[in-house]
Amino acid sequence: MVKKAVIPAAGYGTRFLPATKSQPKEMLPVVDTPTIQYVVQEAIDSGLTDILMVIGRGKRAIEEHFSRNLELELQLEAKKMTEELASIRTIPDNVRIHFVWQNELRGLGDAIRHAQDHVGNEPFAVLLGDTILESHEQRPVTKQLIDVYNRYEEVVLALEEVPLEKVSRYGVISGHAIDDGTYLIKDLVEKPAADEAPSNLVIASRYILPPEIFRALELTKPGKGGEIQLTDALRILLKDRAMYGQRFNGVRHDIGNKLDFLKTSILFGLKHSDIGDDLKAWLIELAASLE
Repeated sequence: MVKKAVIPAAGYGTRFLPATKSQPKEMLPVVDTPTIQYVVQEAIDSGLTDILMVIGRGKRAIEEHFSRNLELELQLEAKKMTEELASIRTIPDNVRIHFVWQNELRGLGDAIRHAQDHVGNEPFAVLLGDTILESHEQRPVTKQLIDVYNRYEEVVLALEEVPLEKVSRYGVISGHAIDDGTYLIKDLVEKPAADEAPSNLVIASRYILPPEIFRALELTKPGKGGEIQLTDALRILLKDRAMYGQRFNGVRHDIGNKLDFLKTSILFGLKHSDIGDDLKAWLIELAASLE
């Protein structure tokens, strides 16, 4: 069974400078909750109880955020601020969170390689720490992938259909549908030009991987910028075994760029019980003033 999660969160976040000079981009709040907390909650809600975060220089705030602050909890209890107290007690007692440092940033594949000792000989989920996947059903997106893994016991990738002009940002798959949004993957291409892409189905920040991925990563040569690409390692695995993709039931919120971050903050703000109605009224007023 898949019980372990790996969350890479070591990038510099240069697209958000100067905000990320001393603050991890994964800690930037969507309304009042850090991005990475949504990711961790998805892992927990998917039944994963052993979570490893791969962090780098300047990411100490992530460790502190997921550590207990007993002094703050006592103050909130004394003031009977029950909602605020609940908001910082989100990690169940049976969930363990660990950290490992990626001292040199050499790509997603290298970040995952840092998880080998922790993962051991077990399958595991990978959830990128700067992307929120909002499910349109009761099952979180990662759980949707785990259910496919339980059926086939092979690599499962979250897939999203995007406009062709955007495929150059992602890893893209070729393959064919076999049932209910599940695809048998034939090949993978990392960030192809639109006219060279085999499809418009891209890998969307969530993976279920077998332990054999670590051997494939050892065989993967550094690519552009000296980075180890996970997609290249997956292509090595694909030579010898089946691989599946699942077009998930939900929507991806990419927090890795400013525009999508602002859009996500507005969308989540509109759903927020405290500010949603006021924000909607203000947006309507703002839109009218711009006509």
